[in-house]
Amino acid sequence: MGLFATLQSNFQHVLQYENLELQLKARSTIPHQELSAAAQHKLKELEEADPECKLGIEECLVLELLRWFKQDFFSWVDCLPCSQCGGPTKHGQGLSPTAEELRWGAQRVENHYCQSCRLSTRFPRYNNPEKLLETRRGRCGEWANCFTLCCRALGLEARYIWDSTDHVWTEIYSVSQHRWLHCDSCENVCDKPLLYEVGWGKKLAYVLAFSKDQVVDVTWRYSCKHPEVLSRRTRVQEAWLLHTINGLNAARQQSLSPDRKRELTERLLVELVEFISPKNPKPGELGGRNSGSLAWRIARGETRAADTKASTQAEAFVFIPTEEEKKARLLHVYYSAPKDQYCRVSSSSEIIPNWDQCLWTKESVFRKVEDDWKMVYIARTEGSSVGKISWKFDFAPAGFKIGSVSIMASSHTFHSGKVCWSLQSGQMTTEFSGDGRLQSFPSLSGSSELIVAAELSGGEGETSWQHSQLFRQGLNGQESSFEVIIQLQDL
Repeated sequence: MGLFATLQSNFQHVLQYENLELQLKARSTIPHQELSAAAQHKLKELEEADPECKLGIEECLVLELLRWFKQDFFSWVDCLPCSQCGGPTKHGQGLSPTAEELRWGAQRVENHYCQSCRLSTRFPRYNNPEKLLETRRGRCGEWANCFTLCCRALGLEARYIWDSTDHVWTEIYSVSQHRWLHCDSCENVCDKPLLYEVGWGKKLAYVLAFSKDQVVDVTWRYSCKHPEVLSRRTRVQEAWLLHTINGLNAARQQSLSPDRKRELTERLLVELVEFISPKNPKPGELGGRNSGSLAWRIARGETRAADTKASTQAEAFVFIPTEEEKKARLLHVYYSAPKDQYCRVSSSSEIIPNWDQCLWTKESVFRKVEDDWKMVYIARTEGSSVGKISWKFDFAPAGFKIGSVSIMASSHTFHSGKVCWSLQSGQMTTEFSGDGRLQSFPSLSGSSELIVAAELSGGEGETSWQHSQLFRQGLNGQESSFEVIIQLQDL
C-alpha cells in the first residue's frame, strides 16, 4: 500500500472509534468503575508522596487500562492450538476469507496447520474493533486497534499510531502535562517513546498519528537519531508529505469550531518543540520486545537490546540515604512484583515504578507476566544461559556505615534451574538463601557499602529460561517480593 493510501485508510478507520454505540459496547466490557477507582487511589498516593506531582487522572487511568488490557482482556497469538487435538500448529499458506470474515475486515486469514491432524485452524486478521471486543486476541494490529477504542470509550483523547516498520500502538493526550503520551498495550508500557529505536533496534522512517481531528507526523518523538531517520525517509518528498497531511487535516477540520481549531494548532506547536528537543533513553526504553515468541521476535530483529549481555552500569542506580533516612538512621525499601514498584518506606514511602528503575546492574533478565497463569516474575531472557541482577547501597557519601542488615528475597527454581543470591561488601562475599524469610547478616556491620546480587542459571530444554525465577507471585498478590532493612551508624 502506498503512503497516500495508508494516510487515507487510517484516517478513515479511526472514525469508527467515535461511534457512540460502539463506545458503549466497549465500555460494557471494561470494568471502568474499578479502573477509575484504582486510578483515583493511585493519583492520591502520588500526590501525597509528591505535592508537586505533575501527573493527572488521565495518566493514572491509562496505566490501569493498560494493565487490565494486557493481563485480563486481550491475548497474544503466535499460532493457535489445533482446533481438533489442541496440539501445536505452524503457519501454512494463507486461506481465502469468507464473506463473514470480510464483513469484519479480515482481508487476510492465516492458516495454522497441525502436522498431526492434518487440519487447518483459521485465524482471520480482523480489522474491525467491534469484532475484536469479542475475539480478544491477535498481534499488535489487533491489540492497538481494540485498545485505542477502549481509550475513547473511557473518554480519553486517543489516537492510533502507525509505524512504517510494521508496528502500531496508541497515544493518549495528557491534559495535566499538555502533551501526548506513548502507550503500547502489547508491552504494557506508557511514555517510553524511544523503546522501539533504542530497545528493539528498529530502523524508523515514518511514524504517523491518526485521530478523529487530524493526522500528525510524530516520527521525531520516537527517535534520538534524527539524521539516520531522515536518510531513510525516501518513499515520498518531504514537501509532498507535509502538503498532503495539511490537505487531509483541512478537509477533516472544516466543521470544527474556531476554538477547537486553535486548540489543535497550539498542541501541534508544543509537539514541534518536543520533536526538536534532544532526547536520551530512559532505563525503561532499553529493553527488547516482550510480546510474541522468541523466534518471531528474532525474525523481526526486535530482540537486540533484551538479548545483549551488556551491563547497564552506565545507567546504574545507587541507594544513598535521603535526609529523612539520615535523621532516622534507617534505610528500608521493598519491591512488589505484582505492582511492579518499589516502596522506599524510610523516605515517606516514596513509590518508584518499574522493576529495573532501582537496579545497579542487569544482564539478560526481564520481567515476565504470565497472563494465562496470572503469575509474574523476573527471569532470564530467552536463549540466554545466565542472567544477573543487582542492587547497590552506598552510605559513605552520607557519612554512615551499616549497623545491621536484614534482607528478604524470594526465588523459585524448577527442574535443574538455579538461583544464587549473594551479598558483596568490599572483598567479602556472603551467599544466602532466597527462601522468602527475613534474614540478618551481623558480619556486614561496619561496612559502608553493600551490593545484593542474584544469578540465574540452569534449566532444561527450550524453556530453561523459565526454570529459575525471582519474585514469583500471583498478579493479585499483596506481599513484598524483596525487602532490605538497614540500620545506620555514624562512620
